[in-house]
Amino acid sequence: MSIISFEDVFETINMIKEENLDIRTITMGISLYDCAGDDVDTVCERIYDKITDKARDLVKVGCDIEKQYGIPIINKRVSVTPIALLGGRYTKDDYVKIAKTLDRAAKALGINFIGGFSALVQKGFTDNSRNLIAAIPEALASTERVCSSVNVASTKAGINMDAVAIMGDIIKETAYLTRDDQSLGCAKLVVFANAPEDNPFMAGAFHGVGEAETVINVGVSGPGVVSSAIKRAGDCNFSELADVIKKTAFKITRMGQLVATEASKRLGVPFGIVDLSLAPTPAVGDSVAHILEGMGLERCGTHGTTAALAMLNDAVKKGGVMASSHVGGLSGAFIPVSEDAGMIDAVECGALSIEKLEAMTAVCSVGLDMIAVPGDTSAATVCGIIADEISIGVANTKTTAVRIIPAYGKSVGEAVEFGGLLGYAPIMRVSEYSCADFIARGGRIPAPIHSLKN
Repeated sequence: MSIISFEDVFETINMIKEENLDIRTITMGISLYDCAGDDVDTVCERIYDKITDKARDLVKVGCDIEKQYGIPIINKRVSVTPIALLGGRYTKDDYVKIAKTLDRAAKALGINFIGGFSALVQKGFTDNSRNLIAAIPEALASTERVCSSVNVASTKAGINMDAVAIMGDIIKETAYLTRDDQSLGCAKLVVFANAPEDNPFMAGAFHGVGEAETVINVGVSGPGVVSSAIKRAGDCNFSELADVIKKTAFKITRMGQLVATEASKRLGVPFGIVDLSLAPTPAVGDSVAHILEGMGLERCGTHGTTAALAMLNDAVKKGGVMASSHVGGLSGAFIPVSEDAGMIDAVECGALSIEKLEAMTAVCSVGLDMIAVPGDTSAATVCGIIADEISIGVANTKTTAVRIIPAYGKSVGEAVEFGGLLGYAPIMRVSEYSCADFIARGGRIPAPIHSLKN
């Protein structure tokens, strides 16, 4: 029998009180396959009833675990089967109606986001996926809590450039329809390569095709804890620093494993995975950028930043994977601009550009996340930014994504303010040169040769 020392208890309390350690989300995945049918009103009724039944105790159980263990659980969320895979024959208007049903269910449950208004089109379109994608702008403009994602590429399939071209227009339309709310709709829309089926983090969460009927996935967060550990480590070499990060990641993930196991037991739902990503917030002391600066960089974005991030990401994964029986999702370090105080500072002082962010995404989780660009950025330029980022994921057999906000009416030197976890985003400069003819070629960029592994 292991004995927990007072030192361990006090260390954990300090992590929570002083270093912003928390469980970022408990996300319940729910299959909606048995809700399918051709009558959209009947389908919406089935969807609402199933979600509100399966997740009826999600918020209560999360709050009970919080109180019992003293561990902050910031968000309780739901992800569902990618709606384009639901079955039936639905028009664009039908999909908007389904989105509103998801939003109504989320409000009834008291959760802040529900994910899965999604389509998987890495190799081509079904009629349903085309109609769902066409519905995204109106769906996001007419709901508060629905999140949407589209997987346009994979290492096995290559890049569906027709889908990339469509998504440029969809993002621009979403920005316009939500222009009175800082183009907020775009903050709830992600374009993926190699989208994981068990990701608990929004806006890209959906309940994958290989998942159980229901499942519990947990996302942990601890940039502040890692930053403090690096500060305490002082002037050590990289091998020693990596060891410090690994040990810290183990402790953070162990807490996530505890919460996931407890939530699974109380809800009577199978435990899926712990996503051990370092997910920042705009709060002071909760920044991945500040971790990198704590390693010796004057500003995040300067030369050496990619190397520092690569080491951080690797050490977090090595430490975290030993702490949980099932690690999945994205698992690494998030670098969203608007959600990270250090990233915001780096952009505002000119140390961090979109091009440097793109290089950094080759060695960490997700991709170009929560970046705001001028509202008059062309759809073709948005497509080019997506294509560049997605190609990194395809070539490196990893998940990458783009969550970009062409902020309507805004230009470089201005900013958009979303509030809460979504934060504040300075408008970033994009290239003045066009890639329109490249995007217009259409078709698919073939899968890389290393995709032929079987």
